[in-house]
Amino acid sequence: FSFRKLWAFTGPGFLMSIAYLDPGNIESDLQSGAVAGFKLLWVLMLATVIGLLLQRLAARLGVVTGLHLAEVCNRQYQKVPRIILWLMVELAIIGSDMQEVIGSAIAINLLSMGKIPLWGGVLITIADTFVFLFLDKYGLRKLEAFFGFLITIMALTFGYEYITVKPDQEKLLKGLFIPYCQNCGTPQLEQAVGIVGAVIMPHNMYLHSALVKSRQVNRANKREVREANKYFFIESCIALFVSFIINIFVVTVFAEAFFEKTNADVNAVCANASSPHSSLFPNNNQTLEVDIYKGGAVLGCYFGPAALYIWAIGILAAGQSSTMTGTYSGQFVMEGFLNLRWSRFARVLLTRSIAITPTLFVAIFQDVEHLTGMNDFLNVLMSLQLPFALIPVLTFTSLPSVMNDFANGL
Repeated sequence: FSFRKLWAFTGPGFLMSIAYLDPGNIESDLQSGAVAGFKLLWVLMLATVIGLLLQRLAARLGVVTGLHLAEVCNRQYQKVPRIILWLMVELAIIGSDMQEVIGSAIAINLLSMGKIPLWGGVLITIADTFVFLFLDKYGLRKLEAFFGFLITIMALTFGYEYITVKPDQEKLLKGLFIPYCQNCGTPQLEQAVGIVGAVIMPHNMYLHSALVKSRQVNRANKREVREANKYFFIESCIALFVSFIINIFVVTVFAEAFFEKTNADVNAVCANASSPHSSLFPNNNQTLEVDIYKGGAVLGCYFGPAALYIWAIGILAAGQSSTMTGTYSGQFVMEGFLNLRWSRFARVLLTRSIAITPTLFVAIFQDVEHLTGMNDFLNVLMSLQLPFALIPVLTFTSLPSVMNDFANGL
């Protein structure tokens, strides 16, 4: 084992792990904490472990074959299933892009204390396209470092909320390692399914299988291939462990502070704190329902304005970081399935336009409730798209004709 070699292979796994930290994940985390307390932490852990195993398969495919998943699909499938797979992955990428737009727009609205409306925040996210395309010119290594910086911001901001709220450590450990959900009903079940849909992103497998190709490996030398597989797996473990910790921060903060709270409880605290957001919570005894927007408002009421701003910075980092992963995924998928080579600029402009249009209409003509409701719908959409990525990954990595001596035994 060599730390120098691990450092040389470090990058693709952290770029891949961004999908485990996008605004859809954060929303799923805070809702599971508020609805089920600490009871669904074990679902989050299992989903992350399963995600790691699937990412490992995707990375192995890229390392061993020198082709990414979309290119292998293009070679192995007939025209009709190939086009169906491509359309489904594109749908998942657009859905992910919409979550990034929603998260960024809400974060900008919170940071400006409502001075920038939601539709203004949606329009500002168009600028992401140009910023990341500008960064992309400096090479993948620098881009990987920038995303490492954004992950650090998320760890610090959500870690600050965790330290401020001080969740019960005994309940945290119990929730992680005892698979139970006492007194749970339909809302808790919905959150459990939402966690899986939010954590395991279908287009992320296409992305990871392509990112590992950025490192030079002599595929004629089995020892080098085996070594590359080992270091990419270690890096993926580290990256997903970091993302798992950040997700735990969010779940436990809302589990500790807002589980079984009513609207009236929060309304009273917000009124005492002279918060401009107290109108978000009607003075009734219904159970509190939170989302990315209300989550920031509630933290501000209970723990001061600093908690609200730090939360918004974390959401903004989550939204911004998921932009380029969607861009890269789309580029690899289009080139692999269709042998169509667009410039990244044209590619981003197309998917971002498709993602922004419905989000902008909701932001202009509806309120933040409908905007975050779209996030819930998109998490369900992601879980429905999963089989279209899982089946090719599991199939190809078990075929000796594709993987040679590195095919899976199962």
